[in-house]
Amino acid sequence: MKIEFHDSLDAVSSNLFARIVDLDDLPDDLPLAVAEGAAASRFKGKAGQVFDGFHEVDGKIVRLALVGAGKKKDAGRMAALEKAGAALTAKYLTSGEEALAIDFASGHLSAEESAAVLLGARLRSWRWDTYRTKLRDEQKRSLNIIHAIGAPDGAEAAWDDAQAVAKGVEFTRELVAEPANVIYPQSFVERCQERFKGTGAEIQVLDEDEMRTHGMGALLGVGQGSRRDSKLLVIKWMGGKANQKPTVFVGKGVTFDTGGISLKPPAGMEDMKWDMGGAGAVAGAMLALAGRKAKANIVGVCGLVENMPDGNAQRPGDIVTTMSGQTVEVINTDAEGRLVLCDAMTWAQQEFKPKTMVDLATLTGAMMIALGHEHGGVFSNDDTLADNLLAAGKASGDKLWRFPLAPEYDKLIDSPIADMKNVGPRWAGSITAAQYLQRFVEDGVNWAHCDIAGMVWADKPGATWNKGATGYGVRLIDRFVRDTVEG
Repeated sequence: MKIEFHDSLDAVSSNLFARIVDLDDLPDDLPLAVAEGAAASRFKGKAGQVFDGFHEVDGKIVRLALVGAGKKKDAGRMAALEKAGAALTAKYLTSGEEALAIDFASGHLSAEESAAVLLGARLRSWRWDTYRTKLRDEQKRSLNIIHAIGAPDGAEAAWDDAQAVAKGVEFTRELVAEPANVIYPQSFVERCQERFKGTGAEIQVLDEDEMRTHGMGALLGVGQGSRRDSKLLVIKWMGGKANQKPTVFVGKGVTFDTGGISLKPPAGMEDMKWDMGGAGAVAGAMLALAGRKAKANIVGVCGLVENMPDGNAQRPGDIVTTMSGQTVEVINTDAEGRLVLCDAMTWAQQEFKPKTMVDLATLTGAMMIALGHEHGGVFSNDDTLADNLLAAGKASGDKLWRFPLAPEYDKLIDSPIADMKNVGPRWAGSITAAQYLQRFVEDGVNWAHCDIAGMVWADKPGATWNKGATGYGVRLIDRFVRDTVEG
């Protein structure tokens, strides 16, 4: 979606105009037909509520939409404004209208608030139609440009910043939406290499031989049943002080998860193309940070594998040696994400010596049982880090809910013949997965694990996304970096 700024309506060509309306504050200068139509339709200005009507301007019939922004001084004001912008593109994306002019000239929105409207509009306009070749005309997107009219001073700069985040969210959605025959470890790397050209970020890739040299037996064990080689992708953005230790984000990138020898049921297995949602979130967040030139040193590490069953696949009962030297009895090959993450986390800590490390992973079905599709789960060895992530989630809309870590759970993954098992009993499955990962956190490292299994894909539209890939995690990371690393 293209966004252009103009000083007045005279500079644009559009038959569709929109005005932002606060709750119970219908403008006095509306055309009579629109005002009476809005009243008859019980339009109140609730966040995301839309009414449109037609009126005559200089002998020409034009369409005027009113979109609600909710309460002016509400704590969720920015989210409400994003919802307002998103409601406009959701309504008109396939309407046949090609351009939408949003009138900001009333002056009741700040620069940042105006950018929030535009961000919501752009995020909700994203669709992945690459493989849809037989859309009817009424299904095809027509809206391709939004004209921002009379926006306040500073709005363009605020939009430049927000647009960088939007690009990151869109990249994550793209990676998650692509099928597994298109996005696999090597093509994930190539897609990132292409997208990060000219951003100033540095990309490093470890192949299987290099990972074998480092002793990454857990990560390599997951991918050994696939004909696709595993990769470790590293994206570095060093925009902070030269002596500042980087903050590290680690993403699980299982580009397709059959479960391996512990094969998943066929029904719904097609969804497992998005089991790389953690790595997708890290890649998209790194693109956002590089795009807005974040004043921080940030490293994204993505463990990329494909979990397939063949004659060379890892078996239940196998024991693998991790890069840390700890051994793991593989009880269930479908608990593969933690095997990928533990080696990626060890490598990241040894390579970059971070003070703070956060991993993101579509790790457990148990997390979806606990939280559904409303929150991701967060586990942490540091209360301040957990609180900062919870605050970033609330501010960005990528919500989190904290879960416990405790020695009582830790003993559930002890193995009689190795240092640990990769799964515990049926109960507390998300917690035992986090307890497993905690064993690979080195002394002095503040660590958090975000289990985002229920958040990267949606079966129904949300406020700022359509069905499908949500882009969850990008805005969480971006807000966390703004508030705690740059701040």
